Amino acid sequence: MSELIRCTGLSKSYGKKEALSGLDLTLESGKIIGLLGPNGSGKTTLIKLLCGLLTPTAGDITIDGMAVGAKTKEIVSYLPERTYIPDWMKVKDILSYFEDFYKDFRRQLAEDMFQRLNIDLNAKMKTLSKGTKEKVQLVLVMSRNAKLYLLDEPIAGVDPAARDYILDTIITNYNPDASVIISTHLIQDIERVIDDVVMIQYGHLKIHGGADALRTEKGMSIDELFREVFRC
Repeated sequence: MSELIRCTGLSKSYGKKEALSGLDLTLESGKIIGLLGPNGSGKTTLIKLLCGLLTPTAGDITIDGMAVGAKTKEIVSYLPERTYIPDWMKVKDILSYFEDFYKDFRRQLAEDMFQRLNIDLNAKMKTLSKGTKEKVQLVLVMSRNAKLYLLDEPIAGVDPAARDYILDTIITNYNPDASVIISTHLIQDIERVIDDVVMIQYGHLKIHGGADALRTEKGMSIDELFREVFRC
């Protein structure tokens, strides 16, 4: 494993509101990382900075040794919290769009996952439920052969029965030399799959460590630790 992400003195402000403040964080490749924190903690801001959708107010970010920019966007696969695919598009049209746009897109893998999820390739997005739309977006994101996958609340809108499948999809379909960052409030659901934990609050790093080491050190699950740290 090698260093994949380095944030040094990373800050981001929206006017007078500081979303991230002097964050120092290093993350390795080959990990599934839980990015955890209460609402307004800066999780989505951090993800958007890593995507290059936002620029830092101060500090630096590197991904695979490169400053965030056009080159890093080629190796980052991003799942936003909200649905962004137009309602008029058919699933098969979205597949063709991703295939044209991303040279690392694995269409056959995506089609196989859609088949297992019983998602009709001829269906228009407007005919799908909110949960199914989220499944479509997740499949598309995980079908890229990226070095960093950024998933913002990937299981929030799906039923509990589908969560295990989705998490197994994440585990089995990402490049093993890559890392996956999962931002979520559903800690119990992702606890079994995460290798590392990053907890932030009000833009500050609270906890960073291996999930197993934290369980052993604290004598509690990651979900219990989260509740203890943030007193939920």
